[in-house]
Amino acid sequence: MKIIGIIPSRYASQRLPAKSLADICGKPMVQHVYERTRQSRLLTDVIVATDDERIEMAVKRFGGNAVMTPATIQSGSDRVAFVARTLDADIVVNVQGDEPLIEPALIDQTIQLLVDDSAVVVGTAVKKITSLDDLLTPSVVKAVIDNNNFALYFTRSLVPFVRDSQEVTDWLSHAVFYKHFGIYVYRGSFLQHYTSLTPTPLEQAEKLEQLRILEHGFRIKVAITEHNSIPVDTQDDLDRVRAKFKVQSSK
Repeated sequence: MKIIGIIPSRYASQRLPAKSLADICGKPMVQHVYERTRQSRLLTDVIVATDDERIEMAVKRFGGNAVMTPATIQSGSDRVAFVARTLDADIVVNVQGDEPLIEPALIDQTIQLLVDDSAVVVGTAVKKITSLDDLLTPSVVKAVIDNNNFALYFTRSLVPFVRDSQEVTDWLSHAVFYKHFGIYVYRGSFLQHYTSLTPTPLEQAEKLEQLRILEHGFRIKVAITEHNSIPVDTQDDLDRVRAKFKVQSSK
């Protein structure tokens, strides 16, 4: 199977502009994402999809493959689809450009969902939340899944609501919460169909592109992983990632 990893990388991100080029231990963040994605066992190629020549040049400087896309494209998956339309890939993997700590094994675990089941058109990954900070932070997206590990909803809010516990700080002991990772694995044909779908109210309210898939009646299969990551959405996230890399480099 031809399985292509595409990393959407915008320059003008709303909450942390130019974060793709943010320095992390001497490398731009996009390089860390690219290098970790390249370590996947199942991917046959990796491409950065960007809307800015500064990111394109940074990728080329470290020997990566970058493709320019229109700045008018709004979502990461739409940007990925723009690049993928000429690649004739069986499976396309959208690895978010703000995941510099993403584990290659997590990428492979999510791809495996589509390799193992031909009926699955989209896959993603979640991890059980064990930290109160993750539970309470809106930038950590929560996922609700059914008994067959298909997604019911994604949200920045606290879901599920624990009615019988008055203290939010105690909710982790009363219910299971999952945080969502920024990875989507698509059948190549479905990805192109996704771009033709009209943006939806929940997608626009939560600013979560995966809700468009659910609102149009399609299903997303979920891998529950033990691997962890820290998506960079704010300056605090970036500071945490930098600290993590410093610890790793000192070992």
